Amino acid sequence: MAKIIVVGASFAGLTAAFDLRRELGKEHEVVVISKGSHFVFIPSMPWVVLGTRTAEQVSFPLAPALAKQGIEFIQDAVTKIDPTQNLVYTQSTQFHYDYLFLGTGPALDFSAVEGLGPHGGFTHSVCNLEHSLSAQSAFKEFLKNPGPLVIGATQGASCFGAGYEFLLNIESFLRKNGLRDKVKISWVTPEPFLGHFGLGGVGDSENMVKKMFKELKIDGYANHAVKKIEKDKVILDDGTELPFAYSMMIPPFKGIDAVFNTPGLGNANGFIPVTSQYRHPNFANIFAGGVNVALAPKDPTPIPTGVPKTGYMAEHMAKTAVKNIIADIEGTLTHDFDPYDMKALCILDSGDAGIYMIADPVFPPQKNYTLQYGSWVHGAKIAFEKYFIWKMKNGLTNLPI
Repeated sequence: MAKIIVVGASFAGLTAAFDLRRELGKEHEVVVISKGSHFVFIPSMPWVVLGTRTAEQVSFPLAPALAKQGIEFIQDAVTKIDPTQNLVYTQSTQFHYDYLFLGTGPALDFSAVEGLGPHGGFTHSVCNLEHSLSAQSAFKEFLKNPGPLVIGATQGASCFGAGYEFLLNIESFLRKNGLRDKVKISWVTPEPFLGHFGLGGVGDSENMVKKMFKELKIDGYANHAVKKIEKDKVILDDGTELPFAYSMMIPPFKGIDAVFNTPGLGNANGFIPVTSQYRHPNFANIFAGGVNVALAPKDPTPIPTGVPKTGYMAEHMAKTAVKNIIADIEGTLTHDFDPYDMKALCILDSGDAGIYMIADPVFPPQKNYTLQYGSWVHGAKIAFEKYFIWKMKNGLTNLPI
């Protein structure tokens, strides 16, 4: 009998846990450890800030969903791992494993820029539910006395899609509520050009985003680092000062403390190196998938950017890791997956419309791509949100993504 521990319960972790339980015989044990009690659909966070979604609408409790599939759930924070003894240490105890899958997601590196973030800084975040609810409260206060908005991402950031979605949703909300003329909106990004997305662009995405910004009267500041953030202004690397009454900035990501506390597990930034089997190169029974995986940009940019590891990519990584865990247990053929060659689909909502993208492969040069803008995309994003939460809540990770 093998005991497989899955650390983390978001896109990669839940996918791995449900796939393992479905494909392995009942003589094998699957355990999920997560510091959080709920799965949260992170792509809905811009809607949470605007108050069009509640926390209950975009999340569900993990314990009953996992128990229904015969998976043990332990709510605890992992503090370190001992790969030589096959032990996971948490705040309260320790657990032995035969195989370990790490789908922890990232830590948010607000310390990368002075004044960044909701904890002792001056900007907001949509990277988790707690931050989004805090950003919602502040946005309600902002609406009482609207002023300039500065939205974007700092150097080293990777989650550009969330930033663009928040930007466009805010713009749409202000326009619908007759406040747009009172608010100057600026977008700040380390991307070398608008519509780069940390990928190198998708087809003609640069011109599409430039045209959209011109029509919506959004000032774009691409290829910029943020020098510092003060109470009411963002200061760029060239000295440009952008005043704000409200700001949301995507921070860089780094590895969680448990990885830093485990020598040899992660790189200098706490991300986990893996082979094409999503197996750790030095610890053959440790696998990883999702944002915590070390993945270098295919083409480095003048201002550093990270690779956006979307939920779509995280699920494919997790599925590959699961196939290889099962292959080890059953003595069958292993599987490889190259994220640079994968096909990716993205639905980027803009509040009342959106951008629909298919890139094959996800990084340029693309053999094929689809890039469309239309009001139908907003409805598609809503439908996908409801479908995906239902799918995960019921452990149906074998259904199409």
